[in-house]
Amino acid sequence: MVFTRKNVWQLGDTWADPILWYARGVKAMKARALNDPTGWRFFGAIHGIDRTLWTRLGYLSEQDHMPSKHDLQTYWNQCQHGSWYFLPWHRGYLLALEAVIRDAVVQAGGPKDWALPYWNYFKPDQNKLPPAFASKDWPDGTGDNPLFVEQRYGPDNNGTVFVPMDQVDENALGDARFVGGADGGSPGFGGVNTGFSHGGNIHGGIETQPHDMVHGLVGGGNPDTNLPGLMSDPDTAGLDPIFYLHHANIDRLWEVWNETPTSTGDPTASKWVKGPASIGEHAFVLPMPGGKSWTYTPGEMKSLSELGYQYDDVSSPFAKPQMVKRLERLGVAVAAADVRSAAMAEPKSTELIGASGSLRVTGSDIRASVALDRSVQSKVTSSLKGFAAAPTQSAPDRVFLNLENVRGLSDATTFNVYINVPDGDDPAQHPELKAGSIALFGMRKASAADDKHAGDGLTFVLEITRIIDALHLAGTLSPDQLHVRLVPRQPVPDAAQISIGRISVFRQSP
Repeated sequence: MVFTRKNVWQLGDTWADPILWYARGVKAMKARALNDPTGWRFFGAIHGIDRTLWTRLGYLSEQDHMPSKHDLQTYWNQCQHGSWYFLPWHRGYLLALEAVIRDAVVQAGGPKDWALPYWNYFKPDQNKLPPAFASKDWPDGTGDNPLFVEQRYGPDNNGTVFVPMDQVDENALGDARFVGGADGGSPGFGGVNTGFSHGGNIHGGIETQPHDMVHGLVGGGNPDTNLPGLMSDPDTAGLDPIFYLHHANIDRLWEVWNETPTSTGDPTASKWVKGPASIGEHAFVLPMPGGKSWTYTPGEMKSLSELGYQYDDVSSPFAKPQMVKRLERLGVAVAAADVRSAAMAEPKSTELIGASGSLRVTGSDIRASVALDRSVQSKVTSSLKGFAAAPTQSAPDRVFLNLENVRGLSDATTFNVYINVPDGDDPAQHPELKAGSIALFGMRKASAADDKHAGDGLTFVLEITRIIDALHLAGTLSPDQLHVRLVPRQPVPDAAQISIGRISVFRQSP
């Protein structure tokens, strides 16, 4: 049997069977004790748990019996972030949750082919929270909808939940390579080479956008208590039923990426295929129905058909590969085969162009200037001029803006990043100068120095190649500096204690 995951907004109505049975399955899981491996809170803790935060939010009490030491060490706090394992670990996590829900559905007389829906917030008019999650009432009861949670505040922290389309993108699909580097250049579509990584500090392209951003926008924060919405923090996100529909969409985008003509495919390195257990680290293991456990590797997560499921839509959102569109903007026409050849080439080098000093993030408009090394910046200009004069199979330099060592307490913070906005102008009026949007999902944990984290915070990597290309073509690319503006969706209070170690700019030659 092949299970088909479908768009939640296209199931027919608010409480179509797939979503109603999901709610019933969630209800069954929520009725189980904390120490039951097939319970809702147990599964939430697999992704991450902060006991103090859970207690303050009402999800943990003194009456709860903790799991055995074996179960704690085997299952809890296992999610992979800031790692090339991000996508395969979460694919397995969804499959296990789906199996547990399906088991509950079948026991209640539901369909044996039930599959988890996904939320594609990029579809027109589908960026609002699916209505089944927005009401306390549902067909089976009043005031006790299992899909509704109080701690879901939305992008404006007022309880209205939606995904603002000017703050999310699918640009990661244009990155040809799955694995990137931790040297200031592209972190890749899927992330950087790590070991077992429960909270790495450099997120891959698809993890940064739209993954992190949707978490921050949907969860938001409580303006009265300063507590995060469940989705805003990795240690509470797995408690929100919308989490799994969001991650099903991220999982779907992995399949979309693999279908794009410039994709170089999933990693073949043994360390990725066999997973962290192959280098003596924690294996990927999850609980399954009937008291069983399932150990899996990233290599076993590559093929949807072998895993027995599919998505109803894996079409690309882009009419042309982004590399093709870039070359067309530069006035160069190349054959599709040449584009793929360039995409498959390993980056030759990454070099620092310039950097700023440290920066405190507070208020509603944060500004910084990045001093550039003229000799390095000239290499970017030369690569653009040289390619226009004599196109080859190698594209011009790519340029990346890094926000390094971002530390603080508020994971719900999101902001837009702009380059070279003219003095006195509103950045919102210059979408062509927008480098991207980021959410600080995971920052709180990454800022704490403990046995798993050095307290270095997170580093966000935004590709600004498009902006640099445009400045070059307009003859306004300064050899000396770039001006950066950070515009939070909500003003950042001093209490959030957010800081940036430095803002840096790197060139990456293909």
